[in-house]
Amino acid sequence: MKHIYILLFTMVLVACQNSEKKADESFQTEEFSNKITITKAQFEGEKMAFGSLEELDFYDIVKVNGIIDVPPHNKSSVTTFIGGYITKTPLLVGDKVKKGQLLVTLENTEFVELQQEYLEVAEQINYLKSEFNRQKTLFDEQITSEKNYLKAESAYKSNLAHYNGLRRKLLMININPTNVEQGRVSSTINLYASIDGYVAKVNVSNGSYVSASDVIMDIVDTDHIHLELSVFEKDIMKVKKDQKILFKTPEASEDIYEAEVHLVGTTIDEQTRRVKVHGHLDNGEENFIIGMFVEADIIISGTKGMGLATEAIIEVDDEAYVLVLEEKHGDEFYLEKVKLDLGKRTEVNVEVLNPQLLKNKQIIIKGTSLLLNEGEGGNDH
Repeated sequence: MKHIYILLFTMVLVACQNSEKKADESFQTEEFSNKITITKAQFEGEKMAFGSLEELDFYDIVKVNGIIDVPPHNKSSVTTFIGGYITKTPLLVGDKVKKGQLLVTLENTEFVELQQEYLEVAEQINYLKSEFNRQKTLFDEQITSEKNYLKAESAYKSNLAHYNGLRRKLLMININPTNVEQGRVSSTINLYASIDGYVAKVNVSNGSYVSASDVIMDIVDTDHIHLELSVFEKDIMKVKKDQKILFKTPEASEDIYEAEVHLVGTTIDEQTRRVKVHGHLDNGEENFIIGMFVEADIIISGTKGMGLATEAIIEVDDEAYVLVLEEKHGDEFYLEKVKLDLGKRTEVNVEVLNPQLLKNKQIIIKGTSLLLNEGEGGNDH
């Protein structure tokens, strides 16, 4: 009887060891499996897609930041030479304006006083000119003294300078001196657009007072927008005129746009140690807004290589994989995980340095997140 118990115990022990061994083998098989099975429903539900390795462009780049801007001559700050109260401001931010279009109207008693002074001087100038000519004739005929002649000349020329100065002031505040000489005195002045463009900022409202140092509004001509980029000192020697620029406005869109280097600055900012680079846009029809932040890649050199879309790559523990179709039976796809060596990267693509492993293979290029989870769970066959 004792021998029977020993035999039974031994059989149970061996059975337990075999069970543990099989469990360990099963665990290892699942943990290190390179095989994944998915159904057609999963494939369609996750909007997966097959693709293949292809030849792509890869670049050596300098990464920079900057803004959308316009040249200084495409910006206009509207100010006044003499302060006044706003009586008319018909425009809003975003309104399009033409050169010479009325922007705002100001009113001030100083405008009236300036015109009165001009009118008085204009009336005196005729008399003083006549007196100067008379004294000159008398002096030439030696009828009057040189003193009287010089006195008349001084009075006339002094008054003439005053007259011309007041006339210039009137023209600067858009008042026609001829109208004033005809007795048409106005208490208001108009300010007009000096360039075509769009109203970018309005700093006043009806009834507000503006002084000669205040900016009433800003106008920007967007017909010649460009990139104003900042390049670090360590990279600036790589940047040359006519190099291609790929950029995006990350706060507004993920679309990639093209430009080219037009000017490279020749001075370094002492605070930031950066150099300004001016880029011209290839496509001027996009609705860029002045001041938009941009992220840009300046392309230093380019090569071609075999690669895939970045979305196709699965990266786990510093290793990269793709999933290729091994075979298909009915509504099931049998996939194999293939390890890759990666090279250069762009915003959307990555270079594959061992492309021979993917030759003539169908590769999952979209919806790989679900497949990664499946692989970690050990759904093998």
